[in-house]
Amino acid sequence: MTTLYGIHNCDTVKQARRWLDAHGVDYRFHDLRKDGLDQAMLQVWEQQLGWDALLNRRGTTWRKLPDTLRERIDRCSALDVMLEQPSIIKRPLLEHGRNFHLGFSAEHYRTLFK
Repeated sequence: MTTLYGIHNCDTVKQARRWLDAHGVDYRFHDLRKDGLDQAMLQVWEQQLGWDALLNRRGTTWRKLPDTLRERIDRCSALDVMLEQPSIIKRPLLEHGRNFHLGFSAEHYRTLFK
């Protein structure tokens, strides 16, 4: 089963969902705010993608963090913040097969769902 992780009102997540729907891809949507995020799930993502790739440094959640935390962010503190505030995770995050893919690109999705 394909799962799309994200936040319901994120524009990029909306684009990914529209693409999946338009191409008849059967998927489940997991809203990180409503459905939550557990440590085991985050650990799997971090092992495959790396904590740095998961961390969205462009979003509002990142900008709202205290300067001291942003300046000294490391693996442990980043994972703690992701568990507390899942909206800081780059999105969408697509689980397809046993692989995870960050972000949305119609070209990349076309390749995945040939």
